[in-house]
Amino acid sequence: MSSLPHSGGSGQSVGDACKIGVVTVSDRASTGVYEDQSGPAILQFFHEALESKWEALYRLVPDEQPLVEQTIIDLVDTQGCCLVVTTGGTGPAPRDITPEATQAVCQRMMPGYGEQMRAISLKYVPTAVLSRQTAGIRGKALVINLPGKPKSIRETFDEVFKSIPYCIQLAGGPYIQTRKEVVDAFRPPADRRGS
Repeated sequence: MSSLPHSGGSGQSVGDACKIGVVTVSDRASTGVYEDQSGPAILQFFHEALESKWEALYRLVPDEQPLVEQTIIDLVDTQGCCLVVTTGGTGPAPRDITPEATQAVCQRMMPGYGEQMRAISLKYVPTAVLSRQTAGIRGKALVINLPGKPKSIRETFDEVFKSIPYCIQLAGGPYIQTRKEVVDAFRPPADRRGS
């Protein structure tokens, strides 16, 4: 894992402080065959995009569904994360189980996120249709599956994140403020805080 700090944001933000879970699901990265690059790519996104004070809890786990489920549950129920972002394990290979783990621990699914990410990725590669990314709500937290490659993470997350702060707010989570020059998060005017 890179030396990026797992926290950031500005004390001048009108947003609330938040905790975010970052979970890389990979047999090979978890056993040291190669270094995880996806988790650091997600952390880099948060450093660039979030104005609210934030702290990230990073986990690296193998493609084992019970372990992925338990990791998500712990990050939301015990650690208090309002957002859990997974990367990896969303393809058609036999050990790609991240969407199943996500669905198993969420009370309500948010399929629009997977649809949007596939639509974005299809602009770049025809194999985007092979991705089974999804998202769901557990308690007051959003759990969302991102692609496994850093380039794909940025291509999709920069666009998809525009609706994520408002989704978390509607689910009962904190008010997350973004840096508009990176990601201009959408909220209806009545739901915006002054700066």
